[in-house]
Amino acid sequence: MLKVLIIGATSGIGRELARLYAGSGHLVGATGRRQELLYSLQLEYPNNVVTECFDATASGLTGHLQSLTRKLGGLDILIYSAGWGEPQEALDWAVDKATVDINVNAFLEAIHFGWRFFGQQRHGHLVTISSIASIRGNRLSPAYSAAKSFQSIYFEGLYIKARKLNIPLYLTDVQPGFVDTKMAKGPVFWSAPADKAARQIHRAIERKRWRVYITHRWWIIAKLFKHIPAWLYHRIG
Repeated sequence: MLKVLIIGATSGIGRELARLYAGSGHLVGATGRRQELLYSLQLEYPNNVVTECFDATASGLTGHLQSLTRKLGGLDILIYSAGWGEPQEALDWAVDKATVDINVNAFLEAIHFGWRFFGQQRHGHLVTISSIASIRGNRLSPAYSAAKSFQSIYFEGLYIKARKLNIPLYLTDVQPGFVDTKMAKGPVFWSAPADKAARQIHRAIERKRWRVYITHRWWIIAKLFKHIPAWLYHRIG
C-alpha cells in the first residue's frame, strides 16, 4: 500500500488523483484550504483518506506536511497539485504576488520537505503539476507562465541532481494543457475532463516518467511553442 500526500486535493486534478489512489486501496493524505471539500473526500474513502486543512502559502507549511506524514505513517509519493493564476490585461501586483506565493514559494518549501524526507529514507517520488504555459511567456499571465517555468526547470535540475548523487528518488514534471477545472479561463481547446487527466498522470507516475504532457497530444503544442521563432511568437502571443 502506497502512502501518497497530495497538496491541493480539494478540487480538479488533485482531487481526482486522490480518488484514484484511495480507490485503488492506497492511503492518501489530502490537503487544501476548504475544509468542507476535504471532509466530503474523506467521506468517500473513510478508510483510505486522511486530511489536514491549511493554506499552503501561510506560514507553517513544513509543519503541516510533517503532521500529515505522521498521520499516514510514512510517505512514498508527494504530489504538488496546488496552483493558481489569473489572466489579466493590466499588470496587477496583487495577482502576480499571489501567483508567485503559491506556484514558487509554497512549491519550493513543499519540495524541499519531500527531498529531505525521501533522501533520508532512501526512496520516494516527487511530482509537480506544472503547466504547458511553462514553455513560453504569455501577455495575459506573465507571472503564471514564469512560475510554472520555475517549477519545470527546478524539477529538471533536481532530476539531474538525484541521478548524479545516485539517490533512489524519482521526479515527475507533469505539464497539462487545458483541463476542465476552475483554472481553465478564456478560450480553450483540447480540454480534457479532470478525471481523464488524472488517469494519465497516474500512469505516468507509475511508469516513473520524468516529464509528461497531459493529455498526451499536448506534446505537439509543446514542440510547436518551443520552436516558433521569437519574432513570430511575439506577434501572435
